[in-house]
Amino acid sequence: MRKETRKYFFSVEGKTEKWYLEWLQRMINDEPSAFYLVKLDCRVQRDPIKRAKSIPIIGKVQITHVFDYESEEPSHGQQFRATLDRMKDAQDTGKSIKYILGYSNFAFELWIVLHKADCRGALVYRRHYLGHLNRAYDEGFESLDEYKQKVGFRRVLAKLTLEDVRQAIRRAEAITQKNQADGCVLQ
Repeated sequence: MRKETRKYFFSVEGKTEKWYLEWLQRMINDEPSAFYLVKLDCRVQRDPIKRAKSIPIIGKVQITHVFDYESEEPSHGQQFRATLDRMKDAQDTGKSIKYILGYSNFAFELWIVLHKADCRGALVYRRHYLGHLNRAYDEGFESLDEYKQKVGFRRVLAKLTLEDVRQAIRRAEAITQKNQADGCVLQ
């Protein structure tokens, strides 16, 4: 029996997010028990309006924009809010587009760590995820730049399974529940 293909659109701000989504597509499509084939149409594009304009729209389309908050520095906060505004503007381009936030917390590195381990403490700088990544994946990256190189990141992806993705979802949900219980308001 031939499986139906489901297509999903993404815009991401970095190569690691794109590589992850390409890996995820392969893993899902190689899974014999999957109900559907998936096509994750992903582009590295910081500007949601440019991404929206690049998609030939036949009907309603939902695009998920995955990006990081980066830090509490005013420039990063301003950039985060500007991206949210651009997502809203992309929905007003005359196309049937719904742009949704795929915000990955402080850094995408947290999502990658959650595939293999809990990570609940607040980290002030992105570079603080390096130790968590090295422990979770039994690696020895000396910097986030080394980890983010294609060869390093692909080595991490090679250690993942779809069950690890399910674990990451459960761990992320647990963080959300804990934050809500602590009185943090979901933004």
